[in-house]
Amino acid sequence: MASFLVASISVTHAAPKTYTENEFLSTFSGKNKKVITDKLGAPFKKEMSVKPSGANTVMLKAGADESKSKPVKVEMWYYKNIVKYDPKRTYKETEITFVNDKAMNIAFFNNR
Repeated sequence: MASFLVASISVTHAAPKTYTENEFLSTFSGKNKKVITDKLGAPFKKEMSVKPSGANTVMLKAGADESKSKPVKVEMWYYKNIVKYDPKRTYKETEITFVNDKAMNIAFFNNR
Protein backbone atom coordinates (compact mmCIF):
# COMPACT_ATOMS: atom_id res chain seq x y z
CA MET A 1 0.00 0.00 0.00
CA ALA A 2 2.81 2.43 0.87
CA SER A 3 4.54 1.81 -2.47
CA PHE A 4 1.25 2.57 -4.25
CA LEU A 5 0.98 5.92 -2.46
CA VAL A 6 4.56 6.85 -3.31
CA ALA A 7 4.00 5.94 -6.96
CA SER A 8 0.80 7.98 -7.19
CA ILE A 9 2.41 11.00 -5.54
CA SER A 10 5.30 11.02 -7.99
CA VAL A 11 2.89 10.91 -10.96
CA THR A 12 0.85 13.95 -9.92
CA HIS A 13 1.75 17.20 -11.63
CA ALA A 14 2.78 20.25 -9.67
CA ALA A 15 0.64 23.34 -10.15
CA PRO A 16 2.38 26.12 -12.09
CA LYS A 17 4.00 28.75 -9.90
CA THR A 18 1.99 31.90 -9.42
CA TYR A 19 3.31 35.33 -8.49
CA THR A 20 1.89 38.44 -6.89
CA GLU A 21 1.97 41.52 -9.11
CA ASN A 22 5.02 42.94 -7.32
CA GLU A 23 6.88 39.60 -7.35
CA PHE A 24 6.27 39.22 -11.08
CA LEU A 25 7.36 42.77 -11.90
CA SER A 26 10.53 42.59 -9.80
CA THR A 27 11.41 39.11 -11.12
CA PHE A 28 10.89 39.72 -14.85
CA SER A 29 11.13 43.46 -15.63
CA GLY A 30 14.12 44.16 -17.86
CA LYS A 31 15.01 40.46 -18.27
CA ASN A 32 15.75 38.80 -21.61
CA LYS A 33 13.66 36.10 -23.29
CA LYS A 34 15.92 33.26 -22.13
CA VAL A 35 15.53 34.15 -18.44
CA ILE A 36 11.75 34.38 -18.80
CA THR A 37 11.47 31.14 -20.78
CA ASP A 38 13.66 29.33 -18.25
CA LYS A 39 11.37 30.37 -15.38
CA LEU A 40 7.92 30.42 -17.04
CA GLY A 41 8.27 28.09 -20.01
CA ALA A 42 6.91 28.88 -23.45
CA PRO A 43 4.05 31.37 -23.70
CA PHE A 44 0.66 30.18 -24.96
CA LYS A 45 0.71 32.92 -27.62
CA LYS A 46 3.24 35.25 -29.29
CA GLU A 47 2.62 38.31 -31.46
CA MET A 48 4.96 40.55 -33.44
CA SER A 49 4.42 44.29 -33.63
CA VAL A 50 3.72 45.67 -37.11
CA LYS A 51 4.49 49.23 -38.16
CA PRO A 52 1.28 50.97 -39.30
CA SER A 53 1.06 52.15 -42.88
CA GLY A 54 1.98 55.81 -43.18
CA ALA A 55 4.13 55.74 -40.05
CA ASN A 56 7.24 56.82 -41.98
CA THR A 57 5.48 59.96 -43.24
CA VAL A 58 4.33 60.90 -39.74
CA MET A 59 7.81 60.32 -38.32
CA LEU A 60 9.45 62.45 -41.03
CA LYS A 61 7.01 65.29 -40.28
CA ALA A 62 7.98 65.02 -36.63
CA GLY A 63 11.66 65.33 -37.56
CA ALA A 64 12.69 61.70 -37.11
CA ASP A 65 14.99 60.16 -39.71
CA GLU A 66 14.57 56.38 -39.82
CA SER A 67 17.77 55.91 -41.81
CA LYS A 68 19.77 57.15 -38.80
CA SER A 69 18.04 55.02 -36.17
CA LYS A 70 18.61 51.43 -35.10
CA PRO A 71 15.97 48.84 -36.04
CA VAL A 72 13.58 47.96 -33.23
CA LYS A 73 11.93 44.56 -32.85
CA VAL A 74 8.81 44.50 -30.67
CA GLU A 75 7.24 41.20 -29.63
CA MET A 76 4.48 40.36 -27.15
CA TRP A 77 4.27 37.10 -25.20
CA TYR A 78 1.14 35.98 -23.35
CA TYR A 79 0.81 33.70 -20.30
CA LYS A 80 -2.39 32.52 -18.57
CA ASN A 81 -3.22 32.52 -14.86
CA ILE A 82 0.26 33.11 -13.43
CA VAL A 83 -0.21 36.42 -11.55
CA LYS A 84 -2.47 36.75 -8.50
CA TYR A 85 -4.43 39.90 -7.74
CA ASP A 86 -5.78 38.50 -4.48
CA PRO A 87 -5.10 35.31 -2.51
CA LYS A 88 -7.63 33.22 -4.47
CA ARG A 89 -7.78 34.70 -7.99
CA THR A 90 -5.35 35.24 -10.86
CA TYR A 91 -5.40 37.51 -13.88
CA LYS A 92 -6.60 35.66 -16.99
CA GLU A 93 -3.63 36.89 -19.05
CA THR A 94 -0.25 38.44 -18.50
CA GLU A 95 1.41 40.22 -21.44
CA ILE A 96 5.16 40.75 -21.58
CA THR A 97 6.31 43.18 -24.28
CA PHE A 98 9.88 42.76 -25.46
CA VAL A 99 11.82 45.49 -27.22
CA ASN A 100 14.93 44.02 -28.86
CA ASP A 101 14.62 40.88 -26.67
CA LYS A 102 14.38 42.75 -23.34
CA ALA A 103 11.15 42.83 -21.27
CA MET A 104 10.16 46.49 -21.35
CA ASN A 105 6.45 46.38 -20.46
CA ILE A 106 4.30 44.00 -18.43
CA ALA A 107 0.50 44.15 -18.29
CA PHE A 108 -2.17 42.10 -16.52
CA PHE A 109 -5.65 41.52 -18.01
CA ASN A 110 -8.99 40.00 -17.09
CA ASN A 111 -11.04 41.35 -19.98
CA ARG A 112 -9.67 39.43 -22.96
